Amino acid sequence: MKTKINYSKAHAKYLKNLKTEKIIIAFWQIVVIVGFLGLWQLLADTGAIDPFFFSSPSRIFQTIIELGQSGTLFLHIWTSLYETIIGFLLATVIGVFIAILLWWSERLRKVMEPYLIILNSLPKIALGPMIILWVGSGTSATIVMCVLICIVITIISMLNAFISCDKDKILLMKSMHASKWQILFKLILPNALPDFISVLKINVGMSWVGTIMGEYLSSKAGLGYLINYGSQVLQLDIVMASIVILCILAAGMYAIVLPFEKRAKRN
Repeated sequence: MKTKINYSKAHAKYLKNLKTEKIIIAFWQIVVIVGFLGLWQLLADTGAIDPFFFSSPSRIFQTIIELGQSGTLFLHIWTSLYETIIGFLLATVIGVFIAILLWWSERLRKVMEPYLIILNSLPKIALGPMIILWVGSGTSATIVMCVLICIVITIISMLNAFISCDKDKILLMKSMHASKWQILFKLILPNALPDFISVLKINVGMSWVGTIMGEYLSSKAGLGYLINYGSQVLQLDIVMASIVILCILAAGMYAIVLPFEKRAKRN
């Protein structure tokens, strides 16, 4: 049975204002997107913009329905979603593990740090032909591209979070004869939790970038393939429909990460 919490009048007013502010923000977010779509449709209907080049919300919606009825839409969605999730998970896990290794060994960190900066500045698309030769075309190449896009950012962000931990706290634990494993699990990792959540949020977007880039290079299915196909045959309705679906999927992945951020803030 839940116990009722009695708040002071000032705190109750603060909570009410906070809830009201959230409602107002959500309302205006809906107004912005509805207004944008309405203006877009109006400009297309009146001929102010050419629907052939800019499409319109109604044409995009109709294209999505047609792709769904043809049976190909869900294949493309599942292909991109699968590749993105696998790439996202691999890049996050491997990136955090490498960051821990670099934190563990200061000498290794000093040796590898310049190479990480160079790799981060390297356009990953330039590695596309080599990736295809290494792992073949299709899903494998797309996942590798996705991992390459995300992993260096993950390593650098988490490593900076690890080494920025309060040195006095580390000295205190060492004075209490804590082992390096204890320092890692009791201090370093908990201290880096907010940065880890930020990395997850960044990787959500970057993993989709990697997937679309990989599908552009070599793929016979996926939203990236669909965008590429639509641009080649000048069917921009397909391109815009794919982009809309991509935005919805990315927003869904981002929404999955948000509860972890809220829980981290409460802790």
